[in-house]
Amino acid sequence: MSNPISLPARKRAKEDVLATMRTARQDDIGWQEGKVFSLVYHAGEEASALLKEAYTMFMSENGLNPTAFPSLKKFESEVVSISANLLGGDDAVAGNMTSGGTESILMAVYTAREWARANFPADHPKCTRPEIVAPLSVHPAFEKAAHYFGITVVHVPLGGDFRADVGGMRAAVTNATIMMVGSAPAYPHGLVDPIGEMAAVAQEAGILFHVDACVGGFILPFVRRLGYEVPDFDFRVPGVTSISADLHKYAYAAKGASVILYRNKELRRHQLYAYMDWPGGIYASPTMSGTRPGGAIAAAWAILNFMGEEGYLEIAQKVMETAVTLQNGIAEIDGVAVVGRPQATIFALISDQLNIYDVGDEMQAQGWHLDRQQFPATLHVTLNQAHIGKAQAFLDDLRAAVETVKRPSAQRWLERLVVRFSGWLAKVLPARWLSWLTGKAAGSMTGGGGLPERSAAMYGMLGSLPNRDDLEEVVLDLVEGFTEVEQ
Repeated sequence: MSNPISLPARKRAKEDVLATMRTARQDDIGWQEGKVFSLVYHAGEEASALLKEAYTMFMSENGLNPTAFPSLKKFESEVVSISANLLGGDDAVAGNMTSGGTESILMAVYTAREWARANFPADHPKCTRPEIVAPLSVHPAFEKAAHYFGITVVHVPLGGDFRADVGGMRAAVTNATIMMVGSAPAYPHGLVDPIGEMAAVAQEAGILFHVDACVGGFILPFVRRLGYEVPDFDFRVPGVTSISADLHKYAYAAKGASVILYRNKELRRHQLYAYMDWPGGIYASPTMSGTRPGGAIAAAWAILNFMGEEGYLEIAQKVMETAVTLQNGIAEIDGVAVVGRPQATIFALISDQLNIYDVGDEMQAQGWHLDRQQFPATLHVTLNQAHIGKAQAFLDDLRAAVETVKRPSAQRWLERLVVRFSGWLAKVLPARWLSWLTGKAAGSMTGGGGLPERSAAMYGMLGSLPNRDDLEEVVLDLVEGFTEVEQ
């Protein structure tokens, strides 16, 4: 780290410290305006005040040792039980709270590996080269887990409806497969995979089946109760052996809080860890974390009891009405469309006429922050309570953005030329030259740190280049730069 910051020699006044922090956050995205999607889930000021009080009440407690803090044991066990009940589980379901969806998924993958080691000979392919079969749309946390635990993820292309292709999933299963994965819904397009059919394939093959309901676990059950069509996706489906669901998304809990649930304790047993020979005593933990923040556990319990079924149904109804209004309005705008038939409050925008990234740039100029997605190029929308009442403003700005992109523009013409030229260069340049050019081009577009205000050219060019390893290095350089002290 260049020019490291030293610890202040003297104490600072509390108000001085807080004033500095308030100034620092002035450049943060103003999610309170309802123009930010997927990063923040907000259930209103009263719920927010409750979360703050509950979190700080247990801010110093450590969930690592339940015998020292039986209150946290009570909160966690009840959060797990409520979650299991909501997701079709019975008294046999067991699980734990984690710090978020990634840790929940890490635990599911680790458990599958340990399950295979416990049930197959050491020289069996399930132990020597374990594989997970997953659709292309599955969350990258599965790749991250596989990278950590020495497992291979076999990605299956999506079907024509942008959901998992059951036939392709079946064909990808080998004698090395330990688990199959489906999403409810998959984050990129908000579509629920055919969980019933996929779980049946897994059950027939004698392997585990995990449902990634990190984003949908606490919204789909309420959407179904409101009368909307939601396919079966949880423990009601035979063959489903584990589910991950994030409380800090549609349960509106404080970050970071998630649950990992297993159909029975025998399966969950493979997740637990204990070390008996440490001079400091016996060490045991149920999840990846050692220290487990008591505040997140307590706040999750608080919001579930504060909201109840009534509160979650009320929010789900209003958010679904917003989603329907938006999707119906988008259908009337020539040039953009919604991908597939989303079942809940998440969807993606696509275009067969325009560069959808250009549309995203125009929307960003109006203050809307839409994630750019690829394969195919889309814009992501995740709706929650903060977006209630914002539908018409969004549609008005989207209509204007589409009309702007339709009009001739020298800047957009130049951007398209750059993308086409980079694709041509990728075909004719030696690999070493292409690697150098990729780094130079990415650095010039990002200004050496952070992302540019207009991203259509960057996403278009990077998406057209075949040298994915070089692109990975560019992204890692950006991530590394996020921790550097600003000069």
